[in-house]
Amino acid sequence: MLVKIQSGAQFSEENAIDIGGGTSLDFLPDMDLAAFRSEVRDFLREHLPTDLAYRPRMMMSARKDVIRWQKILTGRGWGAPRWAMEHGGAGWTTQQCLVFEEECVAAGTPTQDIVGQYLVGPMINQFGNPAQKAEHIPLILNGERLWSQGFSEPDAGSDLAAIRMAAVRKDGYYILNGVKSLVSHAHQADWIFLLVRTQVSEDRHAGISLLLADLRSPGVTVRPVPTLAGFQHLNEVIFENARVPVDNLVGIENEGWPIANRLLEGSHAAIADLSALRAYMWQLKELAGSQNVGHILLIEHHEFASRLARLEGEVEALSMMAARVAAMEQAQIHTPAFRALSSMLKLRGSELQQRLTEFLVEALGDYGALRRHSVDAKDEGPFTHLPCFADNIAAEMFFRRGSTIYGGSSEIQRTVIARTMFGL
Repeated sequence: MLVKIQSGAQFSEENAIDIGGGTSLDFLPDMDLAAFRSEVRDFLREHLPTDLAYRPRMMMSARKDVIRWQKILTGRGWGAPRWAMEHGGAGWTTQQCLVFEEECVAAGTPTQDIVGQYLVGPMINQFGNPAQKAEHIPLILNGERLWSQGFSEPDAGSDLAAIRMAAVRKDGYYILNGVKSLVSHAHQADWIFLLVRTQVSEDRHAGISLLLADLRSPGVTVRPVPTLAGFQHLNEVIFENARVPVDNLVGIENEGWPIANRLLEGSHAAIADLSALRAYMWQLKELAGSQNVGHILLIEHHEFASRLARLEGEVEALSMMAARVAAMEQAQIHTPAFRALSSMLKLRGSELQQRLTEFLVEALGDYGALRRHSVDAKDEGPFTHLPCFADNIAAEMFFRRGSTIYGGSSEIQRTVIARTMFGL
């Protein structure tokens, strides 16, 4: 099977890249993609409310913005761009999804529910039972149920198999006790999906189950965790004799680890956040052509221009890797090479997030040291003469300091690459 991925360069079919399983990418231009991009732009121009555009966010937009934008997309049939049509999705190709995300970033749309779109929805569609699909999928599509991910614990972050949260089965319920730490956006989510230990085993990967839980259940407390970014996005979720119905078990009891692994592989494209990287590049170019240093535009300074060009090349290279990984996922090629490439994508993407946001702060000069006290503060003060994104850059840089930790630390990703590619 040949998967065509548009690129700025023209390559011959003889140079197609094999991605395994008889599938290859030829990187020949897709003539239909320009028409699709135009369709997306027209839709955004006509249907994105002006009061929703370019609102500050910290990876994920505010709850009310996410819900409102999700309903607009679902009304167009675009509520789940990456899902197959039989699951209620748009049924788009890998490259169409990337184009859609690029155009949304350029237009300044709110995000969708990242966990619901990339993790929970696909997981339920693949591993959930008919009752779980009937309950949760329509609510995700309509924006009426937002999700968070409950994997990490105080002593089990990147070492996920070390989880200890106990789930004891009794009278049709699992009784949960323990803490999930560093849970992104749990304060604005409705439900959480959890890895829990339902059986003690010498094999740390055995005895783990995957549950869906309502965050409003008695015995569940969401507590904010302060961060350098200055805005709330991380939380602890504490379970004290919380009751979760047995019907909320996804898959088979004690066999949740393979599902978790599949979710982690699929989440790396989201964590690499290619659309955010492209947004950072656009912001850097905006500053390069508008800000002066010593009465000379930034772009006319050789060191700045060279650094900008190198970073843009790295973003484009990562884009090619993201297309390759996404095409393998779409073709259901879950080989050791796929796992290694997924880890490479997460590793390089998170490092680029840090380098680009640091460069943005430096490009702002003295103004890079300033930041708002609230992500929803009005445009006022020293930032009024700067581009609209400038007053959130310092917080964005501090937030991205965690990108090489969350979703599996860089050290863990290098270990995965070493084991899967080289057998070390």
